[in-house]
Amino acid sequence: MTELPLAENIDAHMGLARTDLTELVSFASVHGDVAHAAANRSSADWVAGKFTELGFDCEVVDTSDGSPAIVGYRPGPEGSPTVALYSHHDVQPAGDESLWESPPFELTERAGRWYGRGAADCKGNLVAHLTALRAVGEKASCGIRIIIEGSEEAGGEGLEDLVRTRPELFDADLIVIGDAGNIEVGVPTLTTSLRGVVNVRVQVDALDTAVHSGQFGGPAPDAMAALIALLATLRDADGNTTIDHLPADQRWTGADYPPERFRPDAGVLPGVDLLGSGTPADMAWARPAVTVIGIDAPSIAECAAAIIPSAAALLNLRIPPGIAPSDAYAALVAHLERHVPWSCSVSISSDAAGCPFAPRTDGPGYTALTAAMTQAYDGTAVVHSGQGGSIPLCNVLSEAVPRAEIALLGVEEPQCRIHAPNESVDPAEIRRTALAEAILLSSF
Repeated sequence: MTELPLAENIDAHMGLARTDLTELVSFASVHGDVAHAAANRSSADWVAGKFTELGFDCEVVDTSDGSPAIVGYRPGPEGSPTVALYSHHDVQPAGDESLWESPPFELTERAGRWYGRGAADCKGNLVAHLTALRAVGEKASCGIRIIIEGSEEAGGEGLEDLVRTRPELFDADLIVIGDAGNIEVGVPTLTTSLRGVVNVRVQVDALDTAVHSGQFGGPAPDAMAALIALLATLRDADGNTTIDHLPADQRWTGADYPPERFRPDAGVLPGVDLLGSGTPADMAWARPAVTVIGIDAPSIAECAAAIIPSAAALLNLRIPPGIAPSDAYAALVAHLERHVPWSCSVSISSDAAGCPFAPRTDGPGYTALTAAMTQAYDGTAVVHSGQGGSIPLCNVLSEAVPRAEIALLGVEEPQCRIHAPNESVDPAEIRRTALAEAILLSSF
């Protein structure tokens, strides 16, 4: 029987890829939710079983945060390099299911896309790994590790601890992080910059108790007004982040992100301005950006005619490679203390921190992967993009396996709407990602 070329072999397995994704999406594998503990375990067992069928020696590890991770290895020819394939099988909660056009944990096709929670992030990437391995069969030119995380959406502390305590499970020449995506459908993309994160809680205190706004309003300091004025100092009139002594004029040198594509990707309403003095790529991938992600305040339905004595907010500061989280935190704290109005009392505490990441891109793994992606996308040149989000695991892996090249790719292009209602994936992106990986595993 004549062996099919890789592209035809991938095509022959796409029906099974859909079956895989249907079964995976049916597991409501939300880590940390007691109601979904059984689904988490079933999801992990399903993943381990599929890779075992493909010749991997697999282990389901109960990690320090209680999440089940799946690690495995299949040796290659003697003396060959090792490629590790990463993804995660846990997902975000579905949220308000009334906002979904189809049940979130039932894979549903509409207009050529497959809908369901985790269809893209990150079960679609996991299925791409499986599809690539099925197409390659026993013809891989390298050893292969699999790393499937169980709590990425909840912080990933369990797998990070496992990397530190059992680094031999992650030893590889090239680690392919299947948790990213193309800048748009059909444009092969490697993510070469991840912003880090600094979360800060700030509280402003002005009075020892709430007082009547009619009796004391005017001279009495209003903590909520003070907090609003303080938060307003973090951006200028154009929307640039303006934290004292924190650089915010960096330029992105990779793929462009034109406003006409960014606006619909981000769901910006007609007539609303984009923020900042730079391009969307500069603002989203190369510069710090501060966001107020929460405020403690009385709701309109429950508020009284009173001056608020204390108010607090949670700030999310994203930082590009080149800025240490400790430096960003110190700059933000100093800024807040310097700009609090009316000599109000201000207290600040760290809520979370993560380092930015920029992989080296000049090694043989990147060269082989870039060539494989170009071939899988019919000669389309690979572009480099940034990602505003953070993947702390990349830094942990880089420290534990310093010789490894780390590359980020995947099926999560902007139309996927990951983390939102009606998450979806374009099956053509699964196909092309799987083909690129199959070419890599056959030639590296």
